[in-house]
Amino acid sequence: MQLALTEDQSMLATTAAAFVADKSPLSRARTLRDGGDPLGYSKPLWKEMAALGWTGIPFSEKDGGAGLGLAEAVLVTEALGRALAPEPFVPAVMLAGQALAIAGADAQRAARLGPLIAGDEVLAMAFQEPGGRYDVHRVETAAAPSAGGFRVRGTKVQVMAGHGADAFVVTARTSGGAADRDGITLLLVPARASGVRVVPQRRLDSRNAAFVRLEDVEVPRSAVLGPVGGGADALDEAIDRATVALCGEMLGAMAEAFDRTLAYLKERVQFDVLIGTFQALKHRAARMFVEVELARSAVAAAARAVDARRDDRRALVSNAKARCSDAYVHVANEAIQMHGGIGMTDEHDIGFFIKHARVAATTFGDAAFHRDRFAKACRF
Repeated sequence: MQLALTEDQSMLATTAAAFVADKSPLSRARTLRDGGDPLGYSKPLWKEMAALGWTGIPFSEKDGGAGLGLAEAVLVTEALGRALAPEPFVPAVMLAGQALAIAGADAQRAARLGPLIAGDEVLAMAFQEPGGRYDVHRVETAAAPSAGGFRVRGTKVQVMAGHGADAFVVTARTSGGAADRDGITLLLVPARASGVRVVPQRRLDSRNAAFVRLEDVEVPRSAVLGPVGGGADALDEAIDRATVALCGEMLGAMAEAFDRTLAYLKERVQFDVLIGTFQALKHRAARMFVEVELARSAVAAAARAVDARRDDRRALVSNAKARCSDAYVHVANEAIQMHGGIGMTDEHDIGFFIKHARVAATTFGDAAFHRDRFAKACRF
């Protein structure tokens, strides 16, 4: 598999890195957190990202996108990860947007993907439920037939970018038991629909999330994405794509944490010598470097496998997520340790990475979950 970047991909990566460094330095994460804004990101900056074409990367030209793939999308999420930029690229574009692109009819895509790609609207995916853990097919939210459509009742948790979203892609059960894969239906529900209650949350890394309560929400038949009761395939594919995009963000963040730690080792003096000359710290830094580079290869392999629709793509997605979850937590922990006492203080920016690492490592399934999924995919 070709892992080297093409000329166009290299240009995209360079442009994305320069834009994020200029518009969203890491200090911005502190400003947004301390400001207490429940939205947690900048709509004008989101619009600028759209103007650069980022929000259209994974969508077809027919839908107004760039017709590119995950191999390009992860270059953007890696740049965003380096600055811990909180704009909702993964939840809006790579999760909810992809579910709509996969399962939506022409009219549904035209109505919602255009504004998303233009940066005028944000979509969110409401698929997790209390007690569901990582089982995305455990759906108790019920969609009962009603005059002209469905009446939806249920509660969704940890809806990323849910506060301020313009519409939700909701998983609801139209048949079967609570844990059945069959019987799941995807519904496009406007955030302002009667009966939709959005309760803002803030995750450990200060990112925007929400509880979404659906209290007898009436949706028309035209709100159904794909076949009634047959939404699991689109759900699984969208989550896999979002997982790889998140891995790109984790890769960028762990690479930045490593670079900052390496710079500190080269400037901190103890006992009249640079601590970077201590052999024990050299070994630990070397392991951090290896972990970052292994993660980089795993993410690239997963992105290209999904783009090519290879038979082993699910295994490679899980390989990337397990690798990134373990590596990012390790690198963030080591970064704190090697910064010593200042690393434990809120005043130092290195602490933002360990919080983001804890959240990202468990999003879409932790390392243990994905090692198990990898083994099953490989028929171990």
